[in-house]
Amino acid sequence: MNAIDRPAPPWQVDRWFNTSRPLSLETLRGKVIVLEAFQMLCPGCVSHGLPQASRVHATFPADQVAVVGLHTVFEHHAAMTPVALEAFLHEYRIAFPVGVDRPGTPGPIPQTMEAYAMRGTPTLVLIDAAGRIRHQHFGQVSDLVLGAQIASLVHEAGEEPVQQQRMPPQPTGCDTEGCRVEPLRA
Repeated sequence: MNAIDRPAPPWQVDRWFNTSRPLSLETLRGKVIVLEAFQMLCPGCVSHGLPQASRVHATFPADQVAVVGLHTVFEHHAAMTPVALEAFLHEYRIAFPVGVDRPGTPGPIPQTMEAYAMRGTPTLVLIDAAGRIRHQHFGQVSDLVLGAQIASLVHEAGEEPVQQQRMPPQPTGCDTEGCRVEPLRA
């Protein structure tokens, strides 16, 4: 687990599946984003990364949490084409939007994967409602840990800014029965 706090780089996506329009950090502003970077031939992605992302997609309200897949191919390029990905998404019943990460130049590491400094797949990135990377996980993540992190970011996004802080009540006197506070006055 890697907790961070930095602006999320824009996604470099060549093609989208399961959405009628291209997605971006700007179009999803105000929502917590769960970005699941995967390869369809990655055993960890198929066994736990994508199923977990599907559970998150089914659990959290879409107006608060956006689950987005990123097919980020850094090996077996000839086998993992967009046509093969489309069949894979259908067969595995992946319902959330999935973008195809733009190939790297000049190397094999795709552009978004490189911009996010991902170590491999699966990688799960949590982006807060303001567009900042808050957590990045490589490999398997506990459902409880992930759920708590998402819930915390959702709660944070729903908080209203504090306009005026009230001073807490001050003790007025203590005795053997306890300490009394003076009632708050507006």
